[in-house]
Amino acid sequence: MRHCDTKQINFWLVTSQDYRLSCKINRLDNGDSILNRSLASNELQQVKIGKHAFINLITLSASDAFPENIVLTYNFTLSSAESTEGDLVSLIPDLAYENQQLPNFIIKSKINKILHGSCRKPHFDSKDALIQVDHTIRQSGTSVEERPALLMMSGDQIYVDDVAGPMLVAIHQVIDKLALYEESWLDDSEHLDLTSSSDALFKSPHCYYQRSEILPHHTVNSSLFDKVFGARKAPIFTSVNVKNHLITLSEVMAMYLLVWSPELWAITDLNDHHVPKEFQTKYEQERVVINQFVKGLPAIRRALAHIPTYMIFDDHDVTDDWNLTRGWEEAAYNHSFSKQIIGNALIGYCLCQGWGNAPEKFTALIREIKPSFCQGGYDEHTELIDKMLAWDEWHYSLNTSPKIVVLDTRTQRWRSESYAGKPSGLIDWESLSALQQELINEPDIIMVSAAPIYGVKLIETIQRIFTFFGKPLAVDAENWMAHSGTANVMLNIFRHYKTPPNFIILSGDVHYSFVYEVTHRFRRNSSKILQITCSGLKNEFPAGLLNTLEKLNKYFYATYSPLNWFTKRRRMKIRVRKPDCADSYHDTTLYNGSGIGLLTLSDNNQTIKTEMITAKGEIICFKET
Repeated sequence: MRHCDTKQINFWLVTSQDYRLSCKINRLDNGDSILNRSLASNELQQVKIGKHAFINLITLSASDAFPENIVLTYNFTLSSAESTEGDLVSLIPDLAYENQQLPNFIIKSKINKILHGSCRKPHFDSKDALIQVDHTIRQSGTSVEERPALLMMSGDQIYVDDVAGPMLVAIHQVIDKLALYEESWLDDSEHLDLTSSSDALFKSPHCYYQRSEILPHHTVNSSLFDKVFGARKAPIFTSVNVKNHLITLSEVMAMYLLVWSPELWAITDLNDHHVPKEFQTKYEQERVVINQFVKGLPAIRRALAHIPTYMIFDDHDVTDDWNLTRGWEEAAYNHSFSKQIIGNALIGYCLCQGWGNAPEKFTALIREIKPSFCQGGYDEHTELIDKMLAWDEWHYSLNTSPKIVVLDTRTQRWRSESYAGKPSGLIDWESLSALQQELINEPDIIMVSAAPIYGVKLIETIQRIFTFFGKPLAVDAENWMAHSGTANVMLNIFRHYKTPPNFIILSGDVHYSFVYEVTHRFRRNSSKILQITCSGLKNEFPAGLLNTLEKLNKYFYATYSPLNWFTKRRRMKIRVRKPDCADSYHDTTLYNGSGIGLLTLSDNNQTIKTEMITAKGEIICFKET
């Protein structure tokens, strides 16, 4: 399920054929029919990405408004020109819960509960917290009050730049089974081993665990070190685990199909691979984790069929440090091969994530890019990538109660004009101005930002030090305070007297979780800001390092420390909601562990409960102090 409201209901579905679809929607309580018809051409948008792969976005509208606060069941019937394949639930029996015949959903008149999280790396050695969405829905049953209103995923839904060997093997088998389209690219690299087509890449000895040898490099000559000692070659893609970085569009599409559903794993054989002998041990270690990941996919598919789901990209959905500095952008987009790699990931995001967030915004774009997917493969692939990179409507808002505003913090950056190596602001001035207009006079706002606006001060200081020495990429210096223009404008928006009095920020990215309550020391209004950072769904921060950083942060930035006045947040007072796992001996403010956030709002939004459901199913409550 994707975007849902009283006017429109949207589903995202991938099929192996060009099926005709019929849909039934009924009330659960009395069985009354809400909708029962074959889908018209304007209700089913379809993009063919391979001989046996069709992405379908279904948009349903009712003559009257869809009912709110009522459990609605649904089912689809699939038919082709030759025959009727059957209905969706018959084809996928585990799509419905044991005590229910059909999948169901609820359109809430008011948001009382939100599930939220980010950063889901399939081969990270922890349980997948996204499974807890399934457990939560199962426990809520058909209770309108207990069912969360929506699931918000705030970045790094997939890791394009960090792929396990077994996952890449499965990707290539899926490409072969579904006959996903091949592609080629220009060879403007100095690497002799560079391949120039997807077919050659898959047959290359560098295909597994050695892609760093064929990924593009660029000449660095910007820092003081480089000017003194001469220019050097540096990789454009900065991930430390870049050895299996996805390259082709078919790889990106196959990965999306493998991380959301167990269906295609049934036709893969992880024993059938061509991984070089020196990487066999690593491959086997990763296979253990991937096999465990696959076991949880039926529950995840079922959960995603029962709850409206919204997403926004961060960097790993495309590549690590995506657009972090102006220098990085110049290197990446002026190289045709790296531009194609980035563009392929963005096309994948558009079709598999962005499209379902706000379908009406994407209608014209999809209509424009659809001809690029033709029977023989991709037509005018370069032009298709250019369209993706020029698109500036990735952000969106939901007219819910309270209103939800989802920020694009990756493509609308405030770039440094003085030095190409400085971190860019997460949002430029024009976009911040538009944001302020959207916020004015709203009583309550939930704002989604991939990165937290208020981070751990010591970590931000370390990032600032590395930036001073021209190394922002080494520490992922992409916090809101790293760019003075963006930081000052955003903080002034919070201080404006027309800013909503109740402000909730949902964020992720950092691989640990914390909750801040923020008020103004010298305020023009009485707004209260609650920032909830929940990360990751299947990722964690190195425990020893985080413990050390937290202890040092408490020492250097204690309540009465003069160092606080050297931060951009000196006019704001921050109180920490501590996780209830903390005790007198471990007085921690940060929770480090895979989990998913649960936000609960009272009727008047005056009481806000912040919890985290760990990947093991435990409840961590961040309590007011």
